[in-house]
Amino acid sequence: MFGTLGGPELFLIMVVALIVFGPRKLPEMGKSLGKMMAEFRKASSEFQRTIEDEVEADRVKSATPAALPPAAPADAAATAPSAPENTVERDPTSSAPIEPK
Repeated sequence: MFGTLGGPELFLIMVVALIVFGPRKLPEMGKSLGKMMAEFRKASSEFQRTIEDEVEADRVKSATPAALPPAAPADAAATAPSAPENTVERDPTSSAPIEPK
């Protein structure tokens, strides 16, 4: 938790802090230090979550055009090519044209 600090080093730091700040101020300082550490952890986790959300949004944004097929027009009948008006219909079973009635 404290890196390379061992038991004797932590004890020495606590004794020096007790001498410098006194027994009345030390609990208040410990409480405020705990609050500062909690705020720092909260802010860093929010920052990390924001970065991860942005990376995911960018990944989805860049993958979307390649994954989706091109969009079809809203009215396909209006854009479909129509047959010319002067064409002759043919019977699919024979090669002779069908006479108009």
